[in-house]
Amino acid sequence: MSLRKIRIALATLFMLGLTYFSLDFSGTAYHYVSWMPKLQLVPAVLAVNVVVIAVLVLLTLLFGRIYCSVICPLGVLQDVVDWLHCRRHKNRHSFSRPLTWLRMLMLVLFVVAVIVGIGVIVALLDPYAYYGRIAQNFLQPLWMLGNNVLAEVAESADSYAFYHVDIWVRSVPVMIVAAVSLIFVVVLAWRGGRTYCNTICPVGTVLGALSHFSLFRIEIDGDKCRHCGKCTKNCKASCLDHASLHVDHSRCVTCGNCISQCHFDALHYTWRRKKKTAVAQAATAKGREQQTVDRSRRSFLIGTSLLAVGAMAQKKKKVDGGLAVIEDKAIPYRSTPITPPGSLSAENMRRRCTGCQLCVSECPNHVLRPSDSLLTFSQPVMEYERGYCRPECNRCGKVCPTGAIRPVSHADKTAIQLGHAVWVKKNCVVLTDEVECGNCARHCPVHAIEMVPSDPNDDTSPTVPAVDESKCIGCGSCEFHCPSRPFPAIYVVGHEVHKEV
Repeated sequence: MSLRKIRIALATLFMLGLTYFSLDFSGTAYHYVSWMPKLQLVPAVLAVNVVVIAVLVLLTLLFGRIYCSVICPLGVLQDVVDWLHCRRHKNRHSFSRPLTWLRMLMLVLFVVAVIVGIGVIVALLDPYAYYGRIAQNFLQPLWMLGNNVLAEVAESADSYAFYHVDIWVRSVPVMIVAAVSLIFVVVLAWRGGRTYCNTICPVGTVLGALSHFSLFRIEIDGDKCRHCGKCTKNCKASCLDHASLHVDHSRCVTCGNCISQCHFDALHYTWRRKKKTAVAQAATAKGREQQTVDRSRRSFLIGTSLLAVGAMAQKKKKVDGGLAVIEDKAIPYRSTPITPPGSLSAENMRRRCTGCQLCVSECPNHVLRPSDSLLTFSQPVMEYERGYCRPECNRCGKVCPTGAIRPVSHADKTAIQLGHAVWVKKNCVVLTDEVECGNCARHCPVHAIEMVPSDPNDDTSPTVPAVDESKCIGCGSCEFHCPSRPFPAIYVVGHEVHKEV
């Protein structure tokens, strides 16, 4: 079996598995493919998953950049686009010099963003988060639409094998960015194959530096090469120059296309050779190789050092919890976003989350949605217009690959205080419409709300909610069930640091 066929089979497996995980809303995908997101490099670094990092480094040192052509879904997406273009225009690629300065600039920018906590840059440059936004915004609605069609058919046959789900846009700005990102990467792949991977992607830069030391690599036998150029014209990474018998291993993703196109048995995926043939030792090729090796060593040292610093720079921020007094408010404005249980704090979320949208896709209660804020762009925040965070649900912590949301048990979740509820007097229907209510107290799962007389001196006065902040966990049940419209009379104020009650 050829190298190319093995690569295609493994890439298809990972692509389908990761896409299925991003589309799934039933929670079943977790049991089968939850390990796949954890193999992504950036999530593994942010989660300080030493085992996965070591495995990926070892794979690269042994076999080259197979991560980019097999495990990374954005890389596989580019391969699909390039394959579609090559079906109409064969032999369309050519060798190009590496843009080392741009690659290093994007890597430094990414690592600085991780350290400082600039979520928008991290979300835009992490290849897994890049693909996750595309899948969640464009593929999942189609998946849900198909499910709803099957639900209609099943219902007509008196079957409940499928159930209807709501299809809605969680964030217009994030959807626009996802659309622009999709167009951008498709155009680059259509025109130049792996241009995005080898000029912008920080993961490609780091692994490219490591691949210069790989044990197995694509080698050219100068004695057999006839300089026909078919290998160069089919290299989607634009890293193979048949004229000088040179392969830029920092950009080679070990796809095997060049080997399958060579009819003279001049290309092999084999052990790294210590000695070159006489043709390969030409002065021009030798000088170019030396310059590339020097650049790759500098890239490797700088890149791995910066990523190590970014992974360890988890600064703690002490705050008072963002408590707020009860006051009249027209809208439920949250100065501090509410982050999911298990995220520990807004600071931890800002520094670890890449905005891959897995938790947003998996949330069955329609509570999580991507943030529109610049510093936390695409990271999940909690809103309660469509549902509330049910105590029995802990799916977001199970699927998070970066450690931004840690897994919590059902029992522990009921003791985590995300925020506390605040009552807005002028919005309450008890006082505005002179009707009995008590929805917030009836639906509070931790009994943190009690209905008390609005007039302390008159026990017969209409009862209004009183919140016990020491019991409230900020689940949002009261806000969701409040009948006051258009704005709820009770809403949740987020805490910078989660507490235990």
